[in-house]
Amino acid sequence: MTISLYLHASAGAYAKNSIPSPGAGKRCKYAGQSVRALPIRVITVGKKRSLGVQLVVDEYIGKLKYYCKVEDLQLRSNPKNTGDVKAQIKDEDMAVMNIISSDDWVWVVMLDENGLDIGSEQMAELMGDAGSTGASRISFCIGGPYGHGPKMRERANISIKLSSMVLNHQIALLVLVEQLYRSWTILKGQNYHH
Repeated sequence: MTISLYLHASAGAYAKNSIPSPGAGKRCKYAGQSVRALPIRVITVGKKRSLGVQLVVDEYIGKLKYYCKVEDLQLRSNPKNTGDVKAQIKDEDMAVMNIISSDDWVWVVMLDENGLDIGSEQMAELMGDAGSTGASRISFCIGGPYGHGPKMRERANISIKLSSMVLNHQIALLVLVEQLYRSWTILKGQNYHH
């Protein structure tokens, strides 16, 4: 089985890349090889984080910094305090797009309940593939309570899901940062992932 990814190229065209689904006992195609370490930006739309969540996020970001630069950005959900859900989604969408468009060429991963269901080995391959695209950064975007807006959906290079269950943005963030760390240990051939 192969999962096909479509990557935005510079002129709006698409370049095709694929991540093979490793079967039982199979290793990531990049395991133990030299991989270009793109800086990671995690963008989360939501309410203020609990202290416990922030402690765990900081712990994993500290671990990730041995492999690459990491930036953790939190955007307030419903920035204009509107009662209109469509307006809220639009405002959150604009806030996220303002951050993403400030980079020259960024590879965008949208976390969404309808995204591709990938495993840890495939996440590591996604990181390795992103490093070979020429992008200046990889951004992971966790949407607000009503999900992502249309501009993000159009801009994302790939949409993935962390679980078949819907996750609160704080839980999604914890799962994401742990999986990013796990991905790097897979790429480096270290013993964290079994």
